[in-house]
Amino acid sequence: MSDERNAAIRERFDGRAESYDDSAMHRALAEAVADFVDLDGVETVLDVATGTGLVLRALSAKHPGLSLVGVDLSPGMLAVARRELPGARFFEGVAEELPVADAAADLVTCVTALHIVADPLPVFEEFARVLAPEGVLVTATFAHGPDHGHGQGAGAPNTPGYTPNHAPFQTPEALAATAAPAGFVVTRSEERRIEDDFVLLAELAPVD
Repeated sequence: MSDERNAAIRERFDGRAESYDDSAMHRALAEAVADFVDLDGVETVLDVATGTGLVLRALSAKHPGLSLVGVDLSPGMLAVARRELPGARFFEGVAEELPVADAAADLVTCVTALHIVADPLPVFEEFARVLAPEGVLVTATFAHGPDHGHGQGAGAPNTPGYTPNHAPFQTPEALAATAAPAGFVVTRSEERRIEDDFVLLAELAPVD
């Protein structure tokens, strides 16, 4: 992982923290993820790159009683998350080295963040490490093609300090190939239009 890259990401999202929740797309995506997940047997949810905690907030509203944990590298975003969801636990950290114990979560979520990591393999390996037995991973990634629109997500300009890479996560097949070296298979997926973006929602399970 690159300290310079992480510093650029942290600076960008710290600057967006107070206005992030104003986005209708961000709010609608969190609701879509909360609708997509299967919470049967889930007690603890870990949201990686949680930002302002929108996904955890959506889950909490629909399913009170969950134990909610969020990790993000932006202290500015985490400050908003803690303010908006005081009952959750939030930790500053990076996806490549999650500050979470082994087998700590029944469900791991990662929403529209994989395209900004430098190397997805160590991130998926961390997902596998922190998942409890029978746990699952749910991702939301930007999907787009020749006939798809490009909204504030997939079509956003590159940011100095890091270059987004959507290709490994745009289709179920690409996502499966990217996650396979860490021992994951895609068990179900669907594509949804969220405002002006097309998003791939996917559930992945670790295999022996």
